[in-house]
Amino acid sequence: MTSGPWPRRQWLGVIEEYRDLLELPAGLEAVTLREGGTPLVHSEWLTGLTGGQVWLKVEANNPTGSFKDRGMTAAISVARHEGAQAVVCASTGNTSASMAAYAAKAGLKPLVLIPEGKIAAGKMAQAVVHGAQIIMVRGNFDHCLDLARGLARDYPVALVNSVNPVRLQGQKTASFEIVDFLGDAPDYHLLPVGNAGNIAAYWLGYQQYAELGRASRKPVMRGFQAEGAAPLVTGEPFPDPETKATAIRVGNPASWHLAEMAAKESEGRFAAVSDAQILAAQVELARRDGVFVEPASAAGVAGMLAELAAGQSYAGKTVVITVTGHGLKDTATALESFGDIVDNVVDADVEAAAAAAGLA
Repeated sequence: MTSGPWPRRQWLGVIEEYRDLLELPAGLEAVTLREGGTPLVHSEWLTGLTGGQVWLKVEANNPTGSFKDRGMTAAISVARHEGAQAVVCASTGNTSASMAAYAAKAGLKPLVLIPEGKIAAGKMAQAVVHGAQIIMVRGNFDHCLDLARGLARDYPVALVNSVNPVRLQGQKTASFEIVDFLGDAPDYHLLPVGNAGNIAAYWLGYQQYAELGRASRKPVMRGFQAEGAAPLVTGEPFPDPETKATAIRVGNPASWHLAEMAAKESEGRFAAVSDAQILAAQVELARRDGVFVEPASAAGVAGMLAELAAGQSYAGKTVVITVTGHGLKDTATALESFGDIVDNVVDADVEAAAAAAGLA
């Protein structure tokens, strides 16, 4: 019998795990919080409804609680490699939280431009605690992104929104993980769409794996937007986007063209779901599969439920739905429809507790 600990291997973060497949500068030192390696959770609930096999790519398990960490490790690593002293982003929440964390790790100054009054407190708290300088803009996300572009153009600041192509290099690794786990690409991939970088990144990853012979097929990509912020559905920008799903409250997506290409090349499409459908899906997902996501993250699940109700079939198909951020990002919205969260108040008595619980 050998002595000592068993051999162990920890996940190294997406750059080190997939460096040979990423278009990054040679000799790049990774700024990492060991992002990626997130679970693919089987949904018995949705599998039962569809007659297929439905999996949830739970990106809430990234270090700052959202999928943004995949792209941010790449963007911040390159920014530091190229000598940046500060980084900037426009954000509805998750991007700022992720950027601030990785900038702190890299020793860079993080600047966050946020639309006035449009941010969930949980996400703001992350950016603030990580040391970001918060600048609120009288306008929407699109105004913030325009300012971020201007700062990066005219000042020694690196822009790390998804318009930075390096971000997509990190984010495409989620596709690699899915294929590595399932043994092939799924038949369909559903996900929320806001600024549209994520759907473009997934498609980039699936294409690359297919070209390398690591996947025998590429999935049909279906993106879902909120009705109040659905420019990819209508084909027109939304000057004043509005939805409770704040992470996808974007009226003029930065990656619009890339997202349309992903949908067209995969024979996929975009569709809109209402806030009511999104919030209902959020609750059902938590209660049936034990996965608590922020509202925007439930858009893909809401989309599948709407399609099933309209007669769409996923029978016999393998489907992956990306849920992009943790429910703890926005607890206020999650609790809005519940009223009093305490069901009963009892004395410190076992029989009273049993009666309140319906056990007696």
